[in-house]
Amino acid sequence: MSRALPQRAPAVGLPESVTIYEVGPRDGLQNEQAVVPAEVKAQFVRRLLDAGLTTVETTSFVSPRWVPQLADAAEVLADLGELGRGRDRPVLVPNERGLDRALESGVQAVAIFGSATETFAQRNLGRGLAESVEMFAPVVRRSQEAGLWVRAYVSMCFGDPWEGPVPVEQVADACVSLMDLGCDQLSLGDTIGTGTPGHVEALLEALERRGIGVDRTGVHFHDTYGQALANTLTALRAGVRVVDASTGGLGGCPYAKSATGNLATEDLVWMLDGAGVRTGVDLDALVATSRWMAQQLGRPSPSRVVKALGGDVADAGDPVQ
Repeated sequence: MSRALPQRAPAVGLPESVTIYEVGPRDGLQNEQAVVPAEVKAQFVRRLLDAGLTTVETTSFVSPRWVPQLADAAEVLADLGELGRGRDRPVLVPNERGLDRALESGVQAVAIFGSATETFAQRNLGRGLAESVEMFAPVVRRSQEAGLWVRAYVSMCFGDPWEGPVPVEQVADACVSLMDLGCDQLSLGDTIGTGTPGHVEALLEALERRGIGVDRTGVHFHDTYGQALANTLTALRAGVRVVDASTGGLGGCPYAKSATGNLATEDLVWMLDGAGVRTGVDLDALVATSRWMAQQLGRPSPSRVVKALGGDVADAGDPVQ
């Protein structure tokens, strides 16, 4: 019997194509208990590129003391060579020290990671909202001077585990403060997965009023409450064309324990394929990659599409020792 495929029926109000911003190698692996070897991480990136993903966030130059899972960032990029140095291979940098290390590795794109709430800024960055913007200002300026593309993540856009609901205008203020530094793209993070479609519409409308259009905005949904695909569909119908996702649904946030996995790239591709939206991704190759990485991690992929398409994790490759 042939593998199941979504029956294609173009959906109203969706774009012809969408750019998937793959975060598996960075956001997906940063929350793992086991440390994945650098050569496996590099192979993960290669497999994702071979599957047709064009934008892949490769690693993070956060302090190894805080995120030991990504302490080998320079080693991973050295393994990737030119594959890790394009403007569509961003790395996360938290401060100027991280930027220095990224520049030494020859990257051409970076991402900074801000917050919409004071509490998370303190827990994640060790400083408040205003102080974090001050910290990022020279990072963005120096990145621009070096000709780098810069993305700004804003976390806790749809709720915070310590502060609860986050007012839309408060989120918009945080987004504006980072984009005003000169960032090229904004990513709205539903870090704990509590967002719903109406909330997505309200935030995008607020940002539009503040001068941040959907042409500069991506969305980053976690699937804690099963809302990631619904929220993505809402964002796309509002004009967003960039969607963050993680192969296998890997990921979370080491500083927010209620943050479960990201939207699975396979689940996103299945939905978009069925709606007639081009992604350029080979779903078969992506599923095989997800199963392979699940084997490296020693557990099944949480992606619903990977589970539905079946296959024994044990035949996907040798596990990490």
